[in-house]
Amino acid sequence: MTFRKLPLPFTILLLLTLIISCDHKKEEGLAERERVLTVREQEFETKEADYNQLLKMRDSLFALKDKKVLNDTLVAKTWPDSLGVQWSSKMVCRESNCSNYVIGDQRSEVWQFSSDSLGIFANVLNNDKLVRVYRADYTDNKIVMHFATDSTAKSKVKMNVVLDDVKKKVIKGTQTITGKDNCNAKFSVELTPSPKK
Repeated sequence: MTFRKLPLPFTILLLLTLIISCDHKKEEGLAERERVLTVREQEFETKEADYNQLLKMRDSLFALKDKKVLNDTLVAKTWPDSLGVQWSSKMVCRESNCSNYVIGDQRSEVWQFSSDSLGIFANVLNNDKLVRVYRADYTDNKIVMHFATDSTAKSKVKMNVVLDDVKKKVIKGTQTITGKDNCNAKFSVELTPSPKK
């Protein structure tokens, strides 16, 4: 079998057709890879959103784990009427190995004791804005409260408050803050009824 020599213009045309065909296949391959990558990114975003929802659900379940369940109904607790006023807090740092809390630092906030079907809480306000909600237990004239930032927060903080000197006109106790790198700061806490406006 013998091959005839093709004319030069036809050979050039054939080579150009092959090159264009190869380039077109490369472009199709790149477009397909980009499409696959976009689909994977969308799947990842969906999984990340699902993960964040699961974290929120887990955090809310942890908040409920200490509550007593009776006949599938949460038992509601309420604060004594004497605590149903706003309280002005005065907190003074007594011990600290945290860089952002210095011994002698003073802080003041307004505290409101509240309750709902999930239990009892203490809302903490600063300049009339809610800054924190403590989960609370009240037994034998002693108030124990807990607060922790959720799992998505950049700066993790845990706060525990024990108010073990509860009187009608003054409530005293201690607040312990655990911050970055497990540093601890302890504040004395004194609550007095806020002046009525």
